[in-house]
Amino acid sequence: MSKQEIIETIKAKFAGVIEEVDDTLDLTVRIKKDGILDVCRFIHDTEGLDFDYLTDICGVDYPERQPRFDVVYHLYSIDKKHRIRIKAAIGENESISSVESVWKAANWFEREAYDMLGIMFDNHSDLRRILLPEDWKGHPLRKDYPLVTNVGEKWLEEKLRTHVPV
Repeated sequence: MSKQEIIETIKAKFAGVIEEVDDTLDLTVRIKKDGILDVCRFIHDTEGLDFDYLTDICGVDYPERQPRFDVVYHLYSIDKKHRIRIKAAIGENESISSVESVWKAANWFEREAYDMLGIMFDNHSDLRRILLPEDWKGHPLRKDYPLVTNVGEKWLEEKLRTHVPV
């Protein structure tokens, strides 16, 4: 299936959800956040699309823009050998549906986006920090996170009762 055929197949089902399509290099489809679960189920289950491999989910922080974040899904079809990038914008105090019910691998990717950027995923089975301790303050991949901080050192001193040389 060509990029154009993939686009037409998705547009035929979700015309009102698609905000933008860019097929310059990799196929990128920007959709409204409320459509993420339906679109992901469709591209996973539809014959000819067969996006069966979730390569990655990540977040991008645009602090000067509203909505502030993009949630980006990188998908691949092992059988068909085509790929797609799905993007959805989400505000700072908003959430987006988990796609864990479509791809089990989404569990850890969504937890990482939550941990590093504070992005919330509705109906996630275990949304908690994955890289940092549960009591860590802040989300280090946000662009407004301080570049110079002693948060880590304070945490180590407090939790391990050791002095960390500066």
